[in-house]
Amino acid sequence: MNKAILLGTTGVAVALAMLGFGFVTGSPQTAKADAAQIAQAASADTKIDRAEVEGIIRDYLLKNPEVLLEAQEALEAKQKEAQRVASLEVIKGAKDQIFNSAFDGVVGNPNGKVTIVEFYDYNCGYCKRALEDMQTLTTADPELRFVLKEFPILGPDSQKASVVSMAFHLMMPEKYGEFHNALLGGQGRATEAAAIKVALSLGANEATLREKMKDPSIAEALSKTYDLANKLAITGTPSYVVGNEVVFGALGQDVLAEKIAAAKAAL
Repeated sequence: MNKAILLGTTGVAVALAMLGFGFVTGSPQTAKADAAQIAQAASADTKIDRAEVEGIIRDYLLKNPEVLLEAQEALEAKQKEAQRVASLEVIKGAKDQIFNSAFDGVVGNPNGKVTIVEFYDYNCGYCKRALEDMQTLTTADPELRFVLKEFPILGPDSQKASVVSMAFHLMMPEKYGEFHNALLGGQGRATEAAAIKVALSLGANEATLREKMKDPSIAEALSKTYDLANKLAITGTPSYVVGNEVVFGALGQDVLAEKIAAAKAAL
């Protein structure tokens, strides 16, 4: 939403509070005079004239519209910090589910000192572009453990492809990295048929794979991932957990490398 859009009646209330507490950006003399008018209108000995107070606020906002932008930025910063604190608590309470789920593939060093977890969807264009980031980071850093967490949110094809992927991982974890690279890096839409084709090319037995796809624990694991993502405020892919921080979006390998370095420094 464009920050230049006024906040409606909520903005009026915010502006009144800011004036009352001196949160102003215009001329100090003007702000002081406006605040004094409001204080006078609201004094115990004066009956408050709503129209007069609203007129004062309106005049002030017309002279100092940047106040609403500052208030909106302050609100966003406060919400972001509240979400960071909430996510930290979730990460602390769900470490095993986030970093050590038996259903998640692991590439890089399985015993690495630092773990980064990627929530991804096989049909996510941004995830496809971020595949190179994962490959570059794990090649450059022998201490990096990269966990791949299935988070199919782009429709039935994605969900079915993830079921195949998770079944393949349970059968042949040593080849999961190859499977992941082939399916995510492939052309066209990832579907159940496309995922099975990749699995068979890597030596999976089709009958065994299809039987494993029926394992109810796969659906249960996906349900837990959806719940976890909700608690972490993850609504899109790719998203990452690095150390005690949630990183949203395909921000590139440089940003991820900085987050990884920070996580190492915190050890």
